[in-house]
Amino acid sequence: MSLLQLVIISIVQGISEWLPISSSAHVLLTANIFGVSGEDELMVNAMAHLGTLFALFAFFWRDTGRVVKGSFELVGIGRENGRLTDGGKLALLILVATPPALLAGLAHELVPGLDVLRSAYVIAGTTIVFGLLLWWADVKGPRHRTEADMTLRDGVLIGLAQALAMIPGVSRSGVTMTAARALGLSRTEAARFGMLCGAPVLLIAGSYACLKLATADSGEVTVPLSDGLIVAGLSFVTAFASIWALMALLNRMSFLPFVIYRVLLGIAILAAIPLIGL
Repeated sequence: MSLLQLVIISIVQGISEWLPISSSAHVLLTANIFGVSGEDELMVNAMAHLGTLFALFAFFWRDTGRVVKGSFELVGIGRENGRLTDGGKLALLILVATPPALLAGLAHELVPGLDVLRSAYVIAGTTIVFGLLLWWADVKGPRHRTEADMTLRDGVLIGLAQALAMIPGVSRSGVTMTAARALGLSRTEAARFGMLCGAPVLLIAGSYACLKLATADSGEVTVPLSDGLIVAGLSFVTAFASIWALMALLNRMSFLPFVIYRVLLGIAILAAIPLIGL
């Protein structure tokens, strides 16, 4: 892989990871165009996931601190009068939202034949359909619930929605934001919780990719670690910028720009399939 290809893939991953537009679809399409596959793709994905994950931790550093502290409360350490604090409740909501996505990811690894989900036709279809679902959830009516109003049921339902993100084009952040909006959360609260509940899954997926990479044959990986660090750094910077832009935008308007982008992207992919053989 050339340095330019690494830079482009890193920027694509960083920008799209936390926006409701499906990073997997964008990275898969970009990798297909560049002819990147196998262990090289694994190296790039692992480093990019680490970069985007730390960007999330850095942007939501207060929430990250609350979740870490609240996690101890879940095992009985540091509770106030025997009850969970707001941080403990947030940690519990994220915890119950995580298993469905992990099970879906495990099924994707173990069940043969699911590579068909990586086809351009599937990516185009899910990009459009789940974009329209985001639009429906966003315009359904005025909803102003916050994290404080959330119940365990909300966390479980958002987690079940997150499980669909194993299909490229769905978008992990997009489908969690869609579910959160449908459950009545405000736009910024839906975006914030949608990103936070995706952090454990991304951490586990990135760690798993790093483990597979560490046990791979050295001759199979042609991307050096120094280039991997470039990927992580660029993904961090671009992901941080995209999170900032998303939260600033949602304070002023709806998810409509992302819906329009998804529909146009899906149409463009369908049009490009016979032309460039995606």
